[in-house]
Amino acid sequence: MPAPKFASISPSFHTELKKRIAEYFAQTGEAPTGNSKLWSKALILLTAYIFIYLHLVFFTPESNLLAIAECALLGGVMASIGFNVMHDGSHGSFSNNPTLNKFAAATLGLLGGSPFMWSMKHNVIHHAYTNIDGVDDDIDARPFLRMASTQKRYKMHKYQHIYFWFLYSFLHMFWMFFTDYKKYFRGRIGEIPLKKMTVKDHITFWVYKIMCYSLFIIVPMFTVGVLPALIGFFTMTLVCGFIISIIFQLAHTVEHTHFPEPAEDGKMADEWAVHQLKTTANFATKNKLISWFVGGLNFQVEHHLFPKISHIHYPAISKIVKQACAEHGVIYIEYPKMYQAIASHVAFLKEMGRS
Repeated sequence: MPAPKFASISPSFHTELKKRIAEYFAQTGEAPTGNSKLWSKALILLTAYIFIYLHLVFFTPESNLLAIAECALLGGVMASIGFNVMHDGSHGSFSNNPTLNKFAAATLGLLGGSPFMWSMKHNVIHHAYTNIDGVDDDIDARPFLRMASTQKRYKMHKYQHIYFWFLYSFLHMFWMFFTDYKKYFRGRIGEIPLKKMTVKDHITFWVYKIMCYSLFIIVPMFTVGVLPALIGFFTMTLVCGFIISIIFQLAHTVEHTHFPEPAEDGKMADEWAVHQLKTTANFATKNKLISWFVGGLNFQVEHHLFPKISHIHYPAISKIVKQACAEHGVIYIEYPKMYQAIASHVAFLKEMGRS
């Protein structure tokens, strides 16, 4: 499937949005990248990651239940580092310093993924072609899940709204042991070719994988034993995988989001910004604890419109985006509570399973 082309409309709604957001930053004098709030959060999360890991591996709690609980906590911290540090870094919004952004993005290597593959899959493909079946890899969970009406339906999909809880937990493990390698050896993500990898890209891909396996599997086997290490690893990765999966799915695969299809000539009906608003949803934006933990990914609308702006600024600019949408009659999807977004996701999967 060739890359779709978005409509070119004048006056452009995206241009109007960018103008208003630029005026906001000019008036406040703030930089659109991260600030001390983000950097202090990054320091807290990275310190917690190091402390919990060292405690588990070298000063293992005598209580098995406490050790397992600590492994689950490590999985949660890893997910939050991904949301807050890696995600902003990969978009170049963690700092106005390119070196700091690269360092922040590289933390994905400590979490089990490939920064190169993530950048291609997420920044290049998902952000450009959100919810377009055949292009957006984020809605391709076939054959296990049916995420769009254009995808083939199997009998098991009738129950996908029940078993998805189980499948989502394996996302992190799939990244570590399967999906990154699939992309690497096939040289493409879906039908979109990878950009040419340099020698450095190849080396870092393998270094990150070896480092990750050493940290999470090999070293713990020597310090705590094979079985405890495997139990701890599975606990950590299942918790991390589920949290990452559910947060990203609530942003795009719910009842009110759209799954537009290109015309035969490959052209989309809407301009890019309107497409993003139709395919993306916010949730629990008033909940400060959720916003802190998920790195503003509950403000997914603002993130998709302005990925190079740090999530620290999303609460403020969301008011501007919402006002502009109201004035121009453009859809703005938001669920006030997280449980409402989860319920909508379940309802969406149920509908996809029976339609």
